[in-house]
Order: sequence, then structure tokens, then C-alpha cells
Amino acid sequence: MNSQFIQSISINWDRIGRDSYLRDIEAIRGMEQMVFKSPIAFFVGENGSGKSTLLEAIAIAEGFNPEGGTKNYRFSTYDSHSELYDALRVSRGIHKPGWGYFLRAESFYNVATMEMDYADERHPSERYHEKSHGESFLAIAQRHLRPNGLYLLDEPEAALSPQRQLTLLMEIWECARQESQFFIVTHSPILLGIPDAEIWTFDDGPVHRCSYEETDSYQVTEMFINSRDYLLKRLLN
Repeated sequence: MNSQFIQSISINWDRIGRDSYLRDIEAIRGMEQMVFKSPIAFFVGENGSGKSTLLEAIAIAEGFNPEGGTKNYRFSTYDSHSELYDALRVSRGIHKPGWGYFLRAESFYNVATMEMDYADERHPSERYHEKSHGESFLAIAQRHLRPNGLYLLDEPEAALSPQRQLTLLMEIWECARQESQFFIVTHSPILLGIPDAEIWTFDDGPVHRCSYEETDSYQVTEMFINSRDYLLKRLLN
């Protein structure tokens, strides 16, 4: 039995403009239905392949602010989100998440600023701007990742060292074991190694599942580590 908060998604293309750039994104254009059976779903693919666009659409359809934060965040620095959220068909389970967070690496500065504005005596600010970028990202995870939550993370590894990525991996794994669901866009071969996660690739045609070893993140990293001298010689000469 599928017990996920979001069990599947599909797109109603009648709600997408004929001239929309979304129709030019191969992975999304050919997408039929994505069914999620694991509490952790990774989106992988080359830059511009549509993975962040889809993650953003899921987040907005679930009531999150397009720039990130909890569902209580309501602000706009620059409206850049696509119309995809309005065309998304989301099949939900019978249970609703008790908490959630949308983390976007590219707009984290704006969210950290608004977090200070939203703070009060009952909810003091975490003062993310006074921490390093990596410390702020990890603080977000340690504060907001809770059981029974829905979490959408867009390149959470962007500011994290390999050691901190392992810490985040453990936070995600433990939270998923406590009935939380994750959608994560990543290029990190470390995070992608979480056991039993679903990996959806946006390369090579319509979005589809792939194995860990089939991801570019794994293959390029393995090639560089195992054949560094040869690879650098070919690239730099």
C-alpha cells in the first residue's frame, strides 16, 4: 500500500500555453505519470533539464512560497516561477503532513532575511546571516526536518562539505523513517547513496527511474577518482 503524502503526479497539458517554454523541456514534455512509492525521491539530470522546475511546481501546488520557507512564508522578491504548478495533477494520500519546508539554494538569502522579519519573542530568529552558508543550510535541516513532514529540497548540498553532506544524509534518512516524505534535486553522489530511495533522471527522454550507478553524478565522480591523472591529461591538454 502506498502511504506517501504525495502518491503520484501528472500534467494537464491543456492548462499549459501553446507557446510555453515548458513544452520544449523534453523530460517534462514526455512525462506521463510519476508514482512515488519510496519516502525519498531524488531528481537528477543535467543543468536545464527541468528537475528544479518540476520540484518548484510541486512545492507551489502544496502551498509553499515559490522562493522557499515554510507554508507560513508569504513574500516575493521576483516572480520567476512557471505556470506548471497550475497544471499539475497531484494524487494525495489519506494522511496530511504535519509540517514541511521548501529549501532552495538559489533564493536562500531572501528566505534568511525574511526569517528575521518574521521573528518575535515566541519565535526568535535563528540569525542565519550570522552563520556561514553551510552552517545555515545544516541549521535549517536540524530545525525543520521533523517526523510526519513534507520536504522539498533543491540542491541542499550546494553549501555543504562532504562531511556535512553525510550529516544531512543521516538527518534525511532518520526523518524518512518517521513517516516524512522528501523530494530532492541534487548532484551529490553522497546524498544519492541513501538506501532504497527512488532516483528519477531528467536526462535521455521523458523523466524515468534509474539506478544509483546510472547517474552522471556517480559515473563522473567514479571516473575522476579512479582515473584522475588520465582524465585531467585529456581535458587539459
